[in-house]
Amino acid sequence: HALGNRGTVTEASGFKPEEDAQKLYSAMKGTGTNEVTIIEILAHRTIAQRLKIKEAFKQSVGKELVDCLKSELTGNFEKVAVGLMMPAPVYDAYELRNAIKGAGTEEACLIDILASRSNAEMKEIVATYKKENDKSLEDDICGDTSGMFQRVLVSLLTAGRDESTKVDEAQAVQDAKDIYEAGEARWGTDEVKFLTVLCVRNRNHLLRVFQEYQKISGRDIEDSIKREMSGCLEDVFLAIVKCLKNKPAFFAERLYKSMKGLGTTDSVLIRIMVARAEIDMLDIKAEFLKIYGKTLHSFIKGDTSGDYRKILLELCGGEK
Repeated sequence: HALGNRGTVTEASGFKPEEDAQKLYSAMKGTGTNEVTIIEILAHRTIAQRLKIKEAFKQSVGKELVDCLKSELTGNFEKVAVGLMMPAPVYDAYELRNAIKGAGTEEACLIDILASRSNAEMKEIVATYKKENDKSLEDDICGDTSGMFQRVLVSLLTAGRDESTKVDEAQAVQDAKDIYEAGEARWGTDEVKFLTVLCVRNRNHLLRVFQEYQKISGRDIEDSIKREMSGCLEDVFLAIVKCLKNKPAFFAERLYKSMKGLGTTDSVLIRIMVARAEIDMLDIKAEFLKIYGKTLHSFIKGDTSGDYRKILLELCGGEK
């Protein structure tokens, strides 16, 4: 599972898992917890390194590190710490499970994850989900969503998007026409056409389709989706298009919306900071600054507090 080299979290040099395990144990034993140490270690080790610490901790302490973290920490800080201890597909599967179980469904979580992961990542998530829950992700999603929204999610789950870079000119023009005729050009919308094109074609081809669409319709594809659709279906199609155009910008916008205005959607903030720290956080920060004229760092700082704020700022990696 190739993690990007555009992360804020990188390998700690001179890494000694046994030492880190001891430090964590000391930070949690007895009364009171030394959160500084926990942040210092967890936010400055890669997932691979954290898993080695987990092993060393179990060996030398005879307990699961994650269980200790759960019993010592609380609230959002605990959620971040626990999330950091999971390999990427495990974290994604865990987030999806939480989004589905219980009353109501956190559709935003399904959309954030399913619209942005590559085929390889998607396959790992599906396999991990099955292993961890004894149920297939598809069954759970079908039990919890309906209609066209469900069909788009199921299509994304198949992880069958063409991943070549080839652009078929004639097909791109045809695809753009098809989408136009399925939406703007008629009364009502034939959403299946959007699904077929947006969930199946490769990225380069789709970028070409979007240019062609602009020519035919005089509108950006995103504007048409907003006019033609509503609710979760609109959200998932927009997310797919945004991820294809510029994935870090998609995450920057999700982070911005999770913090602007009153209150913070912590679930979104935590999920993106934890999941992207090692992959493309540097790019997300750059896009955030470019789009909103403020740093992600300043937003997190102004919107969170305590140890939760401290660990997020470490994952954000400095003010630049």
